[in-house]
Amino acid sequence: MAAAGLREELSCSICLILYTDPVTLPCGHNFCRGCIGAAWDSQGGSGAYSCPECREEYPERPALPRNRTLGNIAARLLTIAPEPGESGTLCTYCVHSPVPAAKSCLHCEASLCDTHLLGHSQSEKHILTAPTRSFGERKCPRHDELLTYYCPQDSACVCAHCCQIGGHRGHRVELLSEASEKKKETLRKVLENLSPEREETEGQIQRLQERRREGAEAAAAETERVIALCRGIREELEALEKRLLSDISRQKEELSLPLTELIQQLEIKRDELSRKIRHIEGLRNMAAPLTVLQEQESLAFCGAEGAGTGGRKREDIKVPAVQDLDVVRLSEIMIQSLEGQVSEIKRGYCPRENPFLLLDGNSVHRDLEITENSKKAQYSVGREGSYQTSESFRDHPQVLSTRSFPSGRHYWDVDCSESGNCRVGVAYPSIERGGNKSHIGNNNKSWVLSHRNYICRSRYECSASVVHSGEETSLSCPPNRSQPIRQIRVFLDYEAGRLSFYDLSEPIRHLHTFTAKFTEPLHAAFWVREGSVTINQ
Repeated sequence: MAAAGLREELSCSICLILYTDPVTLPCGHNFCRGCIGAAWDSQGGSGAYSCPECREEYPERPALPRNRTLGNIAARLLTIAPEPGESGTLCTYCVHSPVPAAKSCLHCEASLCDTHLLGHSQSEKHILTAPTRSFGERKCPRHDELLTYYCPQDSACVCAHCCQIGGHRGHRVELLSEASEKKKETLRKVLENLSPEREETEGQIQRLQERRREGAEAAAAETERVIALCRGIREELEALEKRLLSDISRQKEELSLPLTELIQQLEIKRDELSRKIRHIEGLRNMAAPLTVLQEQESLAFCGAEGAGTGGRKREDIKVPAVQDLDVVRLSEIMIQSLEGQVSEIKRGYCPRENPFLLLDGNSVHRDLEITENSKKAQYSVGREGSYQTSESFRDHPQVLSTRSFPSGRHYWDVDCSESGNCRVGVAYPSIERGGNKSHIGNNNKSWVLSHRNYICRSRYECSASVVHSGEETSLSCPPNRSQPIRQIRVFLDYEAGRLSFYDLSEPIRHLHTFTAKFTEPLHAAFWVREGSVTINQ
């Protein structure tokens, strides 16, 4: 649209095509030199010359200065934005009025319109091609001859002299047309191979986009789920807060009631004593002896005349012991409420818990001791009374769980705070029981997290890696970690083929996730070289 508007601005109003050798009249309007000259030639007999645009008249034929800038712009536009159906190459011989070329002669290095093409030589020497302005690219730079052959040996277009006396002498050459057809056939075959590959790539893009969309939908659904869960937790916490505050307020009233009653009794006694003190002080300040002696109420205060020297017996009030709030009851209310929320979260995210995950004494290596109700594996070299079965590991201190997981989602926590070097993960029951391949992680039947805690320069350091099929990948540990990894969570989603490991130390972080297509039931697997590991559930 912009090119069309520009073309209109650069077109002569007489011939209605782009300017050819544009000139400028004194009134400022521009025309092709040939167009305005032909127009004024027809006006010569009238005695005056006028501008075809504004009709301004000139008594004498004005000089026509060339507008070079306008001409260059028009020529440039014709090159970059030719009219539809035009090549952008103009006829070399149409000087006064540009006409699109129909053919180009490589021998003459000229372009010709249909009119000039009729009178052009038909000799074989004059090779006609599609309109072009790049004649130099079609000639041999050394011999200034047309490039008519192709040398496959050097992958170069050559002229006849190159084949006879030049550097391509003796080479097998082909005509350009034949070589071009061969290359087109090769390109066709390449295209046949690329098209299915492009379709496959497009399919992969669509599948990835679909997977990304599914991931976004899953994230959105999980976001809604977490928002609803946290909203429920907040509501539960608000209700729990109200319940606890109400209970504290009730306990406070119950504890303060007897004290309030006692305080009221003592306040009454205090007021009575104050009144008596004021009365006695008034008698002591009287000057009339008769009045002092005849006053009877004061005798009751003293018990009898002269009894004031010994004092009157006081009635002691027993102050009850202050009772504490029943914080045990309050804590139990909080624990039950919060445990309910935690249980709800566990049921929502991992419906199958495993409270009966035990270590299998039949598979244990002789250097491991199973204790604490089959939950703890302690490294103990050369312990007495150790025995082995056909299911025992013979060369590595490791053990499997009694229970296997053929399906579902499961998780268990492993306390490794007392181990300096251990491996935690899962393994098929068909894992070898002896040899280097029996080491969990060193075969294709087990997936493990390898972990070490150690002290370096009075500071805890840790190293962690994941191992499968003997390939070990190091994991990054936070720099300058002040505490070692103490507890690892193992999360198994059998159908999804995911095995994930989490560091439950603060802050909780994801360590690694294996993805695989599991083909056998999986047992929890443990290898311990230093200290012990314990299953926590």
